[in-house]
Formats: sequence, structure tokens, C-alpha cells
Amino acid sequence: MRGPLSKKHAVVTGGGTGIGAAIAHALAGQGAKVTLMGRTLERLVSTAATLPGQVQSCVADVTDAVSVAAAFEHAVAGFGPVDILVNNAGAAASAPFAKTGLALWNDMLAVNLTGTYLCCQAALPAMTRARFGRIVNIASTAGLTGYAYTSAYCAAKHGVIGLTRSLALENAKAGVTVNAVCPGYTETEMLQRTLDNITNKTGRSAAEAKAEIVKAYPQGRLVTPQEVANAVLWLCQSGSDAITGQAIAVAGGEILQ
Repeated sequence: MRGPLSKKHAVVTGGGTGIGAAIAHALAGQGAKVTLMGRTLERLVSTAATLPGQVQSCVADVTDAVSVAAAFEHAVAGFGPVDILVNNAGAAASAPFAKTGLALWNDMLAVNLTGTYLCCQAALPAMTRARFGRIVNIASTAGLTGYAYTSAYCAAKHGVIGLTRSLALENAKAGVTVNAVCPGYTETEMLQRTLDNITNKTGRSAAEAKAEIVKAYPQGRLVTPQEVANAVLWLCQSGSDAITGQAIAVAGGEILQ
């Protein structure tokens, strides 16, 4: 499939649903060969069937170094060295800090921060050898500000942005750009789980809970996965070469930097 990203190999973690699936569609639509990574093969295969062009699926647990290494080895065997890496795999959990146990803390750091670290380590050597690479880390507005009852998640996403900036500086002369895209609340399955959690804890309806969240957004609506994907696509295409080390909020005006 021809396009501005033809001959480029893009890996999207957490690519089976939501924002990850939208990003995969955007990259494939511009000609990239896309490797979807995630924990559930059936979900990856289902999403892959909807994408144009060359697509492959690799099961990977981004919190496990052995699993990540095996997945990237499989991905490279199929489509060659990775040119574009989108670290989208993540999870969110909420609790008052006093009830945030070590297990929850470690889980949030493992999937959101350590997973990003492991995938960057797997992809960067080939990028620096090729003198070209695009890494986009899907962080969150929680990495730009603080939210109550999500201390572990906020800490992890702040860590992702710190890692992004450090890697951008280390690789600035190697033809590799490293950026973070920071969505606000986005219309995905994760949002539905958040609404369910609010409903269970407060007794409010899902509609009431969503209306309360929307109040923080000047545009009067939440973000769509496609809007996040559009930002990622821009960072991966030619013309964005001078954009590196940035944390770009896609949040309808909620965050003003």
C-alpha cells in the first residue's frame, strides 16, 4: 500500500482496542506496515482484519522483559527493523492514596512506565543505526497535572513524560524523535470502566458521572480516539522532524501549557 509511510514498520502496543486501534488504522492508512502488540491474540487478530495493507499481530506483556524481547524479535522477523514505535499499552486504576497499596502502585508503574521503558529499549538500537526513528509515548493529561485518587497512575504518567524528554535529548542527533501525546478523557472502553467505578462508589448514574467529567472540558465534549491518532500520525510523518521532547495535550482545552 502506497503512502507517505510506505516501507516504514510501525509497532503499536495495546493495539487491539480504543486509542491503539485508532492509531494503527491511521498509520496503516498512510502505508505503514503495522505490528499490533497486546496481551490478547483474539482481539489483536480481530483488529488486524480491519486494517488495510500489511498487518501482523504479536502477543506481548509489556511488563515482562522476556515477553517484550520475544515480541519484537517476531515483529522484526516479519516486517524488518522498527521505524515507528507507539507505546500505547497502559492501564488506569483509582484509589485514595491511603488505600493505594504497594501492589496497585507497582501495577501502575509496571504497565504504564516500565512497559514504555522496555519497548523503547527494544526498538531504539535499530533506529539509531538507521539514523531514523519515531517514538510516540501515549501518556495522559495525568502526566501534566495532578488528579485526586489516581496518585499511582499520575506518578507513572509523569514518569513517561520524564523518560520521553530524556530520550529525546539523548537521541537528538541520531535522527530519532521522541514525543508524548497526552489525551484527556477519551471515548474508549477505559472511560466506560471509569464511569462504572464512579457509579459504583457514588450511586450517580453513568450519564451524571460523564456530565461531571465533561464540565472540565472547555469544548463541552470528550476526546475521540481518532483525534489522538491524528496527533500521533502527525508526529510520525515527514515535516515533524524538529518536534522532539514534547508532551502534547489532546484534551479539548482542559490543559493549557
